[in-house]
Amino acid sequence: MPSQALSIRPFIGASDFAVSRSFYRAFGFTEIVLSPVMSYFGLQGVGFYLQDAYVQDWVDNTMLFLEVADVEQYWAELAALDLPGKYEGVRILPVRQEAWGKEGFVHDPSGILWHIGEFNKSQ
Repeated sequence: MPSQALSIRPFIGASDFAVSRSFYRAFGFTEIVLSPVMSYFGLQGVGFYLQDAYVQDWVDNTMLFLEVADVEQYWAELAALDLPGKYEGVRILPVRQEAWGKEGFVHDPSGILWHIGEFNKSQ
């Protein structure tokens, strides 16, 4: 391919758009409001579109993987935010070791599943 790809930006839904917007800002993403029903959330050069749209089967099957440099440090910072204490339905599961690296899981207020991980250095 002669053209250079610059990013990939998935679209995700929200059962309560206002709550999800607040959650992602608290999570550390910067919001750019694009319209009354869609925002772009960015973090250090990566991002996604959040829509005021909810189809349960779609949201229940949405998973995103956020690669970080140091998952243990990221997890300590994430835990300090107490997102489950602030947002109903949010769950944070501990980091676990896998053959390819380490990852932990975050469920957002709508049920979107985030895999947050660090690949082994040899990957």
